[in-house]
Amino acid sequence: MNDQTHAKGPQALDFKSATLYAVRVVLRSADTAEQLAALSQRMKDAGSFFEDEPVVIDASAIDAPVDWATLVAALREHKLHPVGIIAHPDHADNAIDSGLPHVELSNPPARPQAQAAPDKEVPVLSQAAQQEAPAAAAPPPPAIAPAALIINRQLRSGQRIYARHTDLIVIGAVSQGAEVVADGNIHVYGPLRGKAMAGARGDAKARIFTTELDPELIAIAGVYRIIETRLDAQLRNKPVVVTLEDDTLRFDPLSS
Repeated sequence: MNDQTHAKGPQALDFKSATLYAVRVVLRSADTAEQLAALSQRMKDAGSFFEDEPVVIDASAIDAPVDWATLVAALREHKLHPVGIIAHPDHADNAIDSGLPHVELSNPPARPQAQAAPDKEVPVLSQAAQQEAPAAAAPPPPAIAPAALIINRQLRSGQRIYARHTDLIVIGAVSQGAEVVADGNIHVYGPLRGKAMAGARGDAKARIFTTELDPELIAIAGVYRIIETRLDAQLRNKPVVVTLEDDTLRFDPLSS
C-alpha cells in the first residue's frame, strides 16, 4: 500500500544529465604564498572577467601537498566558486575536508581546424579524370563544423554570450562590461568595447575580428591582455584582426 502511494505521488526531484562549463585553475607551485599572489594578480588583470565562474583546481602537476582550505577561501574571496579538484590521490585526501571532490574533466571534441586557402586556385579534375584517378588519392571529406552563433543586436553591460564548439558573430556593438566568448573565432561587426575571448577551450588558431577595436580585454586560448591605456592610433576604433603567435597576442589592421 505504501509502495502504491509513493508511486502515485508527485516527484519532489528528478535527475537529468547536464554539462558544466568550468574554468580550470592550473597550479604551477605548491607554495601557498605564491599561489595567493598569482591569484590576486590574475584577478586584478582580468577585472570581472572570471567572477562568479565555477572553477576546477588542477593540481596534477604538483608533487607536494596543497593547502586546500586556504586556497579555496582565497578563490571565494575573489568571487570564484570551486567545485572540485584534479590531483594525485596522495594529495587529494585533504581536499575532501574542504568540500572539494576529485573530478575528471573529459576532453571536448576537437573543433575542425581552420585552414588558410591556397594562394592559387586548386584545379578541379574533370569527371573522366576523377574516374581514372585511384580511389586512394581522393581526400577524406572535411569535418562539418557547427553553425556559427549569430547575435543580431547590441550587447549591453552585464550581458555575456558563449558560443560553444563554434564561432560567434555579433552584428552590433559589444558595450563596455559585456563579454563575448567562443570556442572558435569571434566576429564583431560593430564597436568592440567590452571583453572578447576566442578559442575558449584551447584553440590557439582562433581569431578575433572587429570593425572597431576599443576593448577592455582580449583573450585567445587563455592568453589575455588587459587594455588599460588607449591603443595605438592605427588600431583604436579601426578594423583589426587579433591572432595568437608564440603565446603572444598580435593585433593587425584589416586592410580594405
